[in-house]
Amino acid sequence: MVVVVAIVGILAAAAIPLVALGEQRLKERELRHALREIRQAIDAYRKAGDEGRIARKVNESGYPPSLTVLVDGVPDLRSPTGARIYFLRRMPADPFAAPGLGQDEIWGLRSYASPPGEPKPGDDVFDVYSQSQGTGSNGISYRNW
Repeated sequence: MVVVVAIVGILAAAAIPLVALGEQRLKERELRHALREIRQAIDAYRKAGDEGRIARKVNESGYPPSLTVLVDGVPDLRSPTGARIYFLRRMPADPFAAPGLGQDEIWGLRSYASPPGEPKPGDDVFDVYSQSQGTGSNGISYRNW
């Protein structure tokens, strides 16, 4: 009986790291999906601006001024009824974000004017990144995904 309990204990101890690794990979998949979804919405906003569907000033980059615009939508200049163009149904969450952060604090923002190595927010949103300090199972920091 003691031998059976010892074997079960050894198997359980070996399974715990596998479960933790499985959870991490699931969160990493969610992070990849969220980043892809936001980046596609940013690109769609830029494309709509290039097509003349969104009002844009001459000195603007064409990227959205904030992430909220992607969810709230913008007026479609080509619509006779004044319909809005929506780029996201909701803002995807970062699975590695610290609990208690507001929607506007979850993602790190990079403006068009900031260099790739030092992303900084600015007048527009050119890209987003995770603010998590963790490292992925591939050895790359989540901030660099």
